[in-house]
Amino acid sequence: MKFDYVVDTVADLPYFTGSLLLTGNRDRVDVRRQLSRWKEAGKIIQIRRNLYVLAEPWRKVRPHPFLLANEIQSPSYVSLQSALDYYGLIPEAVPVTTSVTTGRPATYNTPLGRFTYRHIREEVFFGYGTERVQQGQEAFVAEAAKALLDLVYLNPGGDSLQYLASLRLDALDSNLQENLLSHARRWDKPKIHRAVEQILALQEGMNTGEGRS
Repeated sequence: MKFDYVVDTVADLPYFTGSLLLTGNRDRVDVRRQLSRWKEAGKIIQIRRNLYVLAEPWRKVRPHPFLLANEIQSPSYVSLQSALDYYGLIPEAVPVTTSVTTGRPATYNTPLGRFTYRHIREEVFFGYGTERVQQGQEAFVAEAAKALLDLVYLNPGGDSLQYLASLRLDALDSNLQENLLSHARRWDKPKIHRAVEQILALQEGMNTGEGRS
């Protein structure tokens, strides 16, 4: 198999799998050997086993980190600080793409970024949807309220006033506040209820001029 064939096949895709190249009567061992050679030659980038991205200048589409995060480990959705940054709710940029998963926690260091996965139970694996993160690319991302509560849930002391104030959350609109209350009722954990009470108190302080300056 020639590399030109690979370029013609996947150049318009944000990523590809080795399985995509096994059409027809191609030998699996040969394809694997070729992929290894192209990786060593710097023509393709391996993100994880069987997941690849064309290197520049052959790549026409750069994959969004959220899209890769969904593909590296499934099921998962982008959440915590990564989602809060995406929605513009925290002031700091986030260099690591963090997701939650019902699988094992893990961290992947790749040439296209670092991806971290935090474990949550299946019964609280909700509150996410499809977001158009880039032209032609969609990814599973937590709703803003769920991203915040995932962060609370997964961090010791996440329901404390000191921790929540340290996030320096921007003003939360009424819909987001309602979603916090709705998710807390569904979650039905004391820690989550306490956190929502603290978040709403902080927001009230901001509205009355007693919040952060």
